[in-house]
Amino acid sequence: MNGDETAETGSGRRLRADAQRSEDALLEAAKAVFAAAGVDAPAREIAARAGVGVGTLYRRFPKRADLVAAVFRREVDGCAAEATGLAAAHPPGEALALWLRRYAAFLNTKKGLAVALRSGDPAFDTLPDHFRSRFEPALTTLLERAAAAGAIRGDVAAWDLLCAIGNLAAAEGPDGAAHVQRMLGLLVDGLRFGAPAA
Repeated sequence: MNGDETAETGSGRRLRADAQRSEDALLEAAKAVFAAAGVDAPAREIAARAGVGVGTLYRRFPKRADLVAAVFRREVDGCAAEATGLAAAHPPGEALALWLRRYAAFLNTKKGLAVALRSGDPAFDTLPDHFRSRFEPALTTLLERAAAAGAIRGDVAAWDLLCAIGNLAAAEGPDGAAHVQRMLGLLVDGLRFGAPAA
């Protein structure tokens, strides 16, 4: 693909390949900077990490909320997409457990974005629907495969499980992440209770 060709973005607009590379670099840089310094980190720090000028950042994302929403949407897409790779590489029950751990880790690393996402900014209005539309089908497929293989019980709704893990991931304190993983292990054991293979 040369610089004159275009690529489809997650928002449905088309960008030239060089513009797409700049946007990808900005989103990756913003993800790292937000994780280290919060969503209010200076724009110049994000631009410098991406290797572009601040003007490029503001042309792509005129408001901070636009950038935050784009980073969150990209991370949701990436986490959801991992379900397919795990399903191809692991037995159904193991793929499910691995993805649930990945999902919990995703939620834990996004705590810093939670305040911004609840700010009422219109840029975030579509994110809850995007979150559900990507995660629920991914988890439903994993659950159905695991149930068909006899690895788990067959009466678990994907959305219920996503919400349960979301509640777990809200744990605070110095042991928060480790606590979530321990509780997730118990939750996965609960999914196995009553499975045909058991």
